[in-house]
Amino acid sequence: MNEFDELMTALGAAGGDRAILEDPATAHIVVIGKRIVSSRSLPGLDVEADETEGGVRMKIRLREGIHLTTPVHTCFGVVHREGDQLIEIEVVLERNSSARFIAHCLFPKAERVRHIMDAHIEIGEGASMGYRERHYHGPYGGIEVIPKAMVRIGRGGRYTSDFTLTDGRVGSLGIDYDVEADEDAVVELTARVFGHGSDVIRIKERVALDGQNARGIIKTRIAVEDDALAEVTGITEGNAAGARGHVDCMEIIRDRAVAKAIPIVSVTHPQAKVTHEAAIGSVDKHQMETLMAHGLAPEEAVDMIVKGMLG
Repeated sequence: MNEFDELMTALGAAGGDRAILEDPATAHIVVIGKRIVSSRSLPGLDVEADETEGGVRMKIRLREGIHLTTPVHTCFGVVHREGDQLIEIEVVLERNSSARFIAHCLFPKAERVRHIMDAHIEIGEGASMGYRERHYHGPYGGIEVIPKAMVRIGRGGRYTSDFTLTDGRVGSLGIDYDVEADEDAVVELTARVFGHGSDVIRIKERVALDGQNARGIIKTRIAVEDDALAEVTGITEGNAAGARGHVDCMEIIRDRAVAKAIPIVSVTHPQAKVTHEAAIGSVDKHQMETLMAHGLAPEEAVDMIVKGMLG
């Protein structure tokens, strides 16, 4: 099996469909290790990509007033047991445009792999971007994933991000997102991660509501078991009149795992409001009893509760 077929097998395991890459109406880019193996642009969507010493540098620009009806698909992966991959990406959505992006990051055999994503995103006035990232890791835990993003949202713009890493071992994960929202802009950040063994999960997300009536939510769902560690820092700043923000963190722990939640809220305008809630603990006893009353074994009940929380 060649590298592309191996990556496509992992894509299927992560819930993706390789047939999408053959659709002429769907823009995409596929990167294996440090090589670009496939890409497609569309009218109004410019995709430029170059191979670098460390990986790939990409520029994606959606022209003013363009609304893509099909998601842009990106697929990044390392199919060998060892390797490094650096993805540098610049995304610009011009005013009154909209697009959805679906990213699959695939590392099925990782024993000594390092994947770094460095993204800069500019969302113009009235523009909307949805970004969904799905990870598939192998069973070894020998991977370090470092996604970093700086996002700037113009007046009336919208940005939604959904990060999921629930298949295979996490390894070491270090998310660092920084979002600034202008007047009437909307931000929604969601992360779902399941850690096992000696996995280490660190998530830091900051949302600055700098414009009047800007709104934002940071939602994190984490489950850790065995000897895994999770530390979640959610920062929301209300810096303008009518700004509304919320930080929502829920973590479930089992065995010897350790979880920390650090919600930070800051308000610098008397007419802004930011709230937070954080909950850390074991599986809910009442839910356990209910599921066991329906015939599930204790381990099955726990697994169902965790999967339900992670969505």
